[in-house]
Amino acid sequence: MSVRKLQKVTYSLPEDLIDRVRSVVREGAAPSYSAFVEQALADRVRRAHEELLAAEFRTAGSDPGFLADVGRALGAFDLVDEKPNREQT
Repeated sequence: MSVRKLQKVTYSLPEDLIDRVRSVVREGAAPSYSAFVEQALADRVRRAHEELLAAEFRTAGSDPGFLADVGRALGAFDLVDEKPNREQT
């Protein structure tokens, strides 16, 4: 088992949010406040990365140069697909 290095940080959060976190942790949503916050932050970081990647895909999807490159790459597979399968001949 690997040991993860932890770093203590301090954030200011609205009191009502802290109260809700305490409530769900007491109800068993996570083993500790730190574990709950860690998971919440990890989920949000993952979503942020997915949103950034989706934006990059949208940009690439409207870039004529990129689309031409993709077309050429896919065209190379056409030659491979046209070769008869030796097992079928």
